[in-house]
Amino acid sequence: MWNWFVRIILRNRIAVLIVFGLVTVFMGFKAMKVQFSYEMNKMLPEDDATYKGYQEFRQRFGEDGSVIVLGVTNPDIFKLEEFTEWYDLGNNIREIEGVQEVVSIARTVVIEKDTVIRKFTYRSLVSKRPSTQAEVDSIRNVLFSMPFYKGLLYNRQTNSYLMAITLTRENVNAKGRIRVVNQLTDLVNQYQKENSHQVHCSGLPYIRTVTTTKIKNELFLFIILSMAVAAFIMLLFFKSLRVVFSSLLLVAMSIVWAMGIIVVLGYKITILTGVIPSLIVIIAIENCIYILNKYHLEYITHGNKVRALARTIRRIGFASLMTNTATAMGFMAFVLVDNKMFSEFGLVTSINIMLEFLLTITLFPIFLSFMKPPKERHTRHLESNLLGKLTELIIEVITGHRKKVYMASLLVVLISLYGLSRMKTSGKVVDDLAKDDPIYSDLKYFESNYGGVMPFEVSVDTKKPKGVMRLTTLKKIDQLQDYFKQYPEFSRPVSLVEMVKFARQAFYSGDSAKYTLPREMEKNFILSYIPGSGGAGGASLKSFIDSSGQITRISFQVADLGTNDMEALLSKIRPAVDSIFESGTYRVDITGNSVVYARGTNFLINNLVESVLIAVLLISLLMVIMFRSFKMILISMVPNLIPLLVTAAIMGYSGIPLKPSTLIVFSIALGISVDNAIQYLARYRHGLKMSNNNIGESAVGALREASFSMIYTSVVLVFGFSVFTISDFGGTKALGLLISCTLFVAMFFNIVVLPSFLMSLDKYALSRVFTEDAIIGLDEENGLEEKEEDSEGLK
Repeated sequence: MWNWFVRIILRNRIAVLIVFGLVTVFMGFKAMKVQFSYEMNKMLPEDDATYKGYQEFRQRFGEDGSVIVLGVTNPDIFKLEEFTEWYDLGNNIREIEGVQEVVSIARTVVIEKDTVIRKFTYRSLVSKRPSTQAEVDSIRNVLFSMPFYKGLLYNRQTNSYLMAITLTRENVNAKGRIRVVNQLTDLVNQYQKENSHQVHCSGLPYIRTVTTTKIKNELFLFIILSMAVAAFIMLLFFKSLRVVFSSLLLVAMSIVWAMGIIVVLGYKITILTGVIPSLIVIIAIENCIYILNKYHLEYITHGNKVRALARTIRRIGFASLMTNTATAMGFMAFVLVDNKMFSEFGLVTSINIMLEFLLTITLFPIFLSFMKPPKERHTRHLESNLLGKLTELIIEVITGHRKKVYMASLLVVLISLYGLSRMKTSGKVVDDLAKDDPIYSDLKYFESNYGGVMPFEVSVDTKKPKGVMRLTTLKKIDQLQDYFKQYPEFSRPVSLVEMVKFARQAFYSGDSAKYTLPREMEKNFILSYIPGSGGAGGASLKSFIDSSGQITRISFQVADLGTNDMEALLSKIRPAVDSIFESGTYRVDITGNSVVYARGTNFLINNLVESVLIAVLLISLLMVIMFRSFKMILISMVPNLIPLLVTAAIMGYSGIPLKPSTLIVFSIALGISVDNAIQYLARYRHGLKMSNNNIGESAVGALREASFSMIYTSVVLVFGFSVFTISDFGGTKALGLLISCTLFVAMFFNIVVLPSFLMSLDKYALSRVFTEDAIIGLDEENGLEEKEEDSEGLK
């Protein structure tokens, strides 16, 4: 196969370049249409009970994560100048296209009793911009006499005041949300500049918008940095600008293809797919280094450029195909995760890794064929004193001190197992943000002053039309709300009960002492004043009751607790709910974005653990196909599994939590680290054929031949992935740090421990099928394919 492949690409170089150029143009055209995802990532499968309940809630009551909140601490806000500026900010925000409503202390609603029409009416507390301090004082007095807004729009103990901004449904999960947030940010910045008061901003739409913007910015930053790192390392090793330029040209083509594939598959850029271009850069450079090292080794052997290129492709073509396939399988395991974001990430990455291999194995030799033969300074890296001495030192260790190698490895395993026991899970919405990030600090501001901003909903089904307006139901809801008061993680609720209390206060001419549920005798009379719908400022009962009057909602805002804390909280709340609402009469569902996110994180962690096991199985099966020796698979996989254990220990000791963004490290690192094992075993196996199954000689020879490439590529991978450590996202930063550590440790185990195993196990590790050449495909030439026709074809 590889003989045929060599003849095709080297005899038809121009035609091949034209074909690949046209495909790149097509992919570039598609890549120009790439879009970013503005939707909340769906973490639970559609048939999950929690997810289905949440969708039913949204269909009944609308989106629960559509509010952006602004908060300011200002003891003087009720001074005329300060109040009017807060009033102007709210009015200006309300004028932004895509904003449905703004509620604040300067934009509140008062309920009044109209004895003529025998209905409650709604009017704005601040009907016009105040012009005197007396007007502001009057507004303050009325506002503080309405308990309904206490803890929702203000916190008198901390002098904190809140502004709630509701987005239209069309802009909650669409690109227009970015425009709304940008205009909102401009108005807030202007307010801060004029008033010297810091404004805190939070809420799911805001957090998601800022996160998406950061993903977009980091996408281009990572591409530039990873290419710069790759170019520097290639120039440092190979001392050739032409080689660097050719490698970067391949990288650029691979990136274009990657972005084009995303569009072709109908996907959008997410926080995961946003790192794919940088991953492709790193893996493409790794392939270029393997090819270049082998090409230089062949060239200095006989001095024929074309023969060196042909031999390079024949010798490493199949092994490189398998190493790229192993890497792709590490990502392909994510396809089996029942989550759209992860399955898209796995599919797109695995496809692009194979396409990138095709680009590299085809075009890089063609590029090299147009260049002049390598000079001595280009191949000097093969005679590096430092790497040469390091290789000989490793050979001395594996030949004379293998017991020490095993003892050190055992110690590493034991220390890692203890670190593994210290691992913790997490799953907060802002888990991937640094503690000093404004989004994180602003979220903590609202949690300390108002409980939180994450939607937490309780849906009560009375199982009877108009059952929610029964006094017994209202009392049970009020009892449940009182129960929630013991948990500081929750904000004050907004519910039908609070609206009824507000209405009773209005019925008694605004007396704050009357802010309670009506008694049985006055219930019907007071409730008859409440209109079925309508009203300003979100006072409509349609927000709290379904059309049949059978189901109502209790809306809380909760702190960003994380998976474990949320599950612990739910386990406490559920029994209380069941004790208040009899199961035969009521059905009570606890839902909302916060609950779905916590359950979804747990689901993902469980599924991603399975994906790691699947990745191990897939890569093991691939190596079985390659080497056809179960013993050899066990020997080669152990040095690549221990680094994963080390990574888990690092997470345990350093406090990096186990979450979806860090759990993916294991499958990715395994798929990449096993490349060195495949390359080494391929050369080891070739050495066995040449040395008549002399294990010691083959293991040492393979190490001398492969060590430079293994070290070079590991350096590229470590430095390449370290680029991600500058990310603003903790998950991406951990991805870079942990994969870099894993690959560095894996390099050590593949260079030192794997050869030690082979030499210690001696004949036990050998089998007849392992030494056969039908599968591995490394020795196609065998002295018979060294024809000059390849050279003639290029003249």
